Amino acid sequence: MLARSGMKIYTKTGDAGETGLFGGPRVAKDDVRVEAYGAVDELNAALGVARARGADAEIDGLLAAVQDQLFTVGADLATPPGARAHSAVPPIAPAWTSALEDAIDRFEAELPPLRHFVLPGGSALGADLHLARTVCRRAERRVVALNHHDRVAADVLTLLNRLSDFLFVAARVANHRAKVAEVIWDPRHAK
Repeated sequence: MLARSGMKIYTKTGDAGETGLFGGPRVAKDDVRVEAYGAVDELNAALGVARARGADAEIDGLLAAVQDQLFTVGADLATPPGARAHSAVPPIAPAWTSALEDAIDRFEAELPPLRHFVLPGGSALGADLHLARTVCRRAERRVVALNHHDRVAADVLTLLNRLSDFLFVAARVANHRAKVAEVIWDPRHAK
């Protein structure tokens, strides 16, 4: 959110349940586009919570980069197709997805092989990253729903899909580095 010196943070323009798209019309706050970029914003906040736990420098650096990228994704999603404002939004770079894949590969080389389902949790950071993963999956679903109405850049869909994979592996590596055992799901306990 951007606030200028001397400018009030509240505008009262959304009091009737509408918001303005970047370079576009006003729409209902439950519009599919608003739901999509709102879910990405929520994901970004969840990553901020995870970073506040005090991740090591490698994980923190990766999460910081992802937060910057998600802000760009949100701006892209908040800009309707054909709006001139698109020229003000940086492009979504395929290299962002490649960087996540590289990190996933590095982290998996550090971890024991996964032979069972694990329950979300472990260390505080691991639990936060698992929660961020589920928020990421919801954001991905909201963006897919938007894509049914208005075309979304393929790089956005790919990035969110890979990000949820990264967050799962990052949660595992955070637990591993903290020497906190993962809890294996035992279906016999569910009876």
